[in-house]
Amino acid sequence: MTRIRWRMGVEARALVFVTSVLCAFGLAVLYSASAFVAIGRGVPGSFYFLKQLSGVAVGAIGFAIAAKMDAELWKKLAWPIMIVSLLLMLITVLPFTEGLVPRKDGSRRFLLGGSMQPSEFAKFAVLVWTPMLLVKKGDAVRRLGKGLLPFILVIGALSVMALKEPDLSVAMTFCLLMAVLLFVGGARVAHFIFIGALALPLLAQQIQSRPYASARVLSFWNREQSDTSKAKTNGIGDQQKQSLIAAGSGGIYGVGFGRGNQQRGWLPLAYNDFIASVIGEEFGFLGITGLTAAFAIYAWLGFRIAKHARSPFTSLLAVGLTFTTVLTAFIHVGVAIGLLPNTGLTLPFVSYGRSNLVLTLVMTGILVNVGSERERVYGEHATDPLMARTA
Repeated sequence: MTRIRWRMGVEARALVFVTSVLCAFGLAVLYSASAFVAIGRGVPGSFYFLKQLSGVAVGAIGFAIAAKMDAELWKKLAWPIMIVSLLLMLITVLPFTEGLVPRKDGSRRFLLGGSMQPSEFAKFAVLVWTPMLLVKKGDAVRRLGKGLLPFILVIGALSVMALKEPDLSVAMTFCLLMAVLLFVGGARVAHFIFIGALALPLLAQQIQSRPYASARVLSFWNREQSDTSKAKTNGIGDQQKQSLIAAGSGGIYGVGFGRGNQQRGWLPLAYNDFIASVIGEEFGFLGITGLTAAFAIYAWLGFRIAKHARSPFTSLLAVGLTFTTVLTAFIHVGVAIGLLPNTGLTLPFVSYGRSNLVLTLVMTGILVNVGSERERVYGEHATDPLMARTA
């Protein structure tokens, strides 16, 4: 009697622990940040907490499946995942699908009554599809035509549809993830400089053509969040100012869990785009530092897993998965403390949003599998993990 199982390495076990801590901490902070908002909307204070808890449950199942599934299989699924993501993104921007995808806050980003965000699935498609094609092309990736052109066309199509939703942050994320993976995969630096020179004017034009985007950049550039007279006349400046007030008023140790004032309505989207500000107010400088350290440890573990991965594909996959989660977290914290302009990116494992939560847990499950070793257990010990031996 034999059976195959995956034995987690030290990094993978540590990653499971860090993820569990972040999820538990996130649920607690989310309840504190969303209770007053929920009551103000006529629903129980635990409304957002319970919805997020259901996301954790679904995400935990996805995590377990991904951790047990050989990560090499994602290479075979890369094209189907990319095709589905292209179709889902297309549904959000076609004129005759307005009834299926109603506008929310001026954009069309959600399906199934708001429970599914196609751009999150598309982000995962980029992370799986790009390493697959990089490995397939090999040294050809150093050529601009046959090497980089397919990446530019496919990821460019996703980015254009994200811009049409509109969601500039997601479009930029698609391109950044592609660039990072291409760089790690061996693409020529000269090609990055050439493509960047072409892309920067386009990016500037897209920011200028979107009032909300240009307002965010100008508000940050003019430091309106630190100018009371400007912040009061500018909603974005006021939002950033309230975020700084929240993060700063916590001092070293914070005002205490559930005792913050900003989530009472002063800071818009305190349970989502600015939940790090709530952490700063209630848990102080130590809370922000601990949060940053947790994601730094996540990054260290993820990149160590990538370094020791069993194949070029899984190595690139691990790099992309780790980079995505950690970059999003650091940008979110940077916005909350005034180091970056408002981007609308959520904090992984913590901010409200089930699509992102489930996806991030699945991504972490894939990382755990990459950081695990396949072993074959023989004979009577096949049911006894303590007596197993490696094939």
